[in-house]
Amino acid sequence: MTAEPHELLVQKPGFFRSEDWWAVWLGLLIVALGAGQAAGVDLLGWVAKYNVWSDIGKAVAPNSKEFAFLGGFGSMLATYLFLLSLTTAGAYFMGSSVKRFVAGFTILYWVTVAANTAGNFAYLAATPNNLEKFGIGWSLGLGELGFVIALVLGLIIGNFFPKTAAFLSTATKPEWYIKTGIVILGMTIAIKTVGAMGLASTVIFRGICAVVEAYLIYWPVVYIIARKFFKFTPEWAAPMASGISICGVAAAIATGSAIRARAIVPTVLSSVIIVFVAVELLILPWIATTFFADDPLVAGAWMGLAVKSDGGAIASGAITDSLIRAKALAEYGVNYQEGWTLMAATTAKVFIDVFIGIWAFVLAVVWSVYQIGAKRSEGKSYKVSFREIGDRFPKFLIGFLVVFGGVFLWGITNPDIVKAAGAGAGQANLLRSIFFGLCFFSIGLITNVRKLWAEGLGRIVGVYAIALFGFILWVGLGISYLFYHGILPPVVGS
Repeated sequence: MTAEPHELLVQKPGFFRSEDWWAVWLGLLIVALGAGQAAGVDLLGWVAKYNVWSDIGKAVAPNSKEFAFLGGFGSMLATYLFLLSLTTAGAYFMGSSVKRFVAGFTILYWVTVAANTAGNFAYLAATPNNLEKFGIGWSLGLGELGFVIALVLGLIIGNFFPKTAAFLSTATKPEWYIKTGIVILGMTIAIKTVGAMGLASTVIFRGICAVVEAYLIYWPVVYIIARKFFKFTPEWAAPMASGISICGVAAAIATGSAIRARAIVPTVLSSVIIVFVAVELLILPWIATTFFADDPLVAGAWMGLAVKSDGGAIASGAITDSLIRAKALAEYGVNYQEGWTLMAATTAKVFIDVFIGIWAFVLAVVWSVYQIGAKRSEGKSYKVSFREIGDRFPKFLIGFLVVFGGVFLWGITNPDIVKAAGAGAGQANLLRSIFFGLCFFSIGLITNVRKLWAEGLGRIVGVYAIALFGFILWVGLGISYLFYHGILPPVVGS
């Protein structure tokens, strides 16, 4: 964060005084409301759903027909009031000025809404299989573009309108928003995992193996490149390796929290990651379709291992699924069942996300020992303690793991509720998407490009480009080929 480059990712102690814990409370509440679907109670049906559109009047609507009377604007207003109430309560307990927070959050929310709506314009966001539906002949197919627009708007305001950015600063809390979104994400991932358990066990098992093998290679190589060739300190190199290797923004923030990096570290990395995700979304599905139309699951797993965001990876998997099925039918006369390529991408991404919590804990332990060793080398007496390791562990990941574990066990032991719980997870995911949008807009607001360049932005882009195009794409492709080659989706009618 360029406004306060000295700030550490260390939260104030107490269950109601830190961003980490408030991410847990907000995430758990939203998940609980979404879970109401399993009991036949629609508690989040009023939440705004942003649709891909060619007619602006159909861009936003309540996600449930029971609340259709609200209309698009009514659902956006209801969502705003709900989120404003929750976040204002958190801001109050964390010691922020309530008036300034309310004013700032209001602007952040509506700008994020505008960016999300613009990013869903059909020519920007429609997938190839939906072009006819919108009456258009082409589309970029970039479902994540709303986040990029929010980021760019934030950058413009932050760098050219500093007084406006200062006015919004009380509500500009990118870490809080992304951490809350990650806790909510645990519900979606758990439901997807339960659903995958009923599919081919071979695909799931190979997906786990592919993830473990990929990231045992990715992380140390990126870390070494950042440290040895670009001369980054461990404070920068570790979150960079996690962000590029594991799961983009979420992993960079989790690692930054675990090692107590300055807040500027994950925010700078987040800015770079989302830009690279947009580039990958634009290119990789078409490359995969060109070369792997006869090996769809290889292509799908490659999207899951290569694209560094949940939405980006799943969107890439969906695009690839659609493109490959169309090409296979046209060129080979083979009509693959829909969703299997996407399922390979999603399976890989699910286990990557689970890996975030494990890796954050490992790094918390390693960094505790590392700093203890440094102090002992200075002649200071210092003992390792479980308390210090616990203090370093990102608390919002506790929320993520509780949600994931709880919903997963619930779904496994009660298969009848999976469909309804999945619908609730979808509703909660709509709020998760808004928190992610708030995060990216906030990142732009606090990103002073000149100061970031002085902090090493150019070198970060260099590390990312070398890692991604030098080996991550190709190692990911090789591992996908190793585990999925020759495993074909079922054919329609078979």
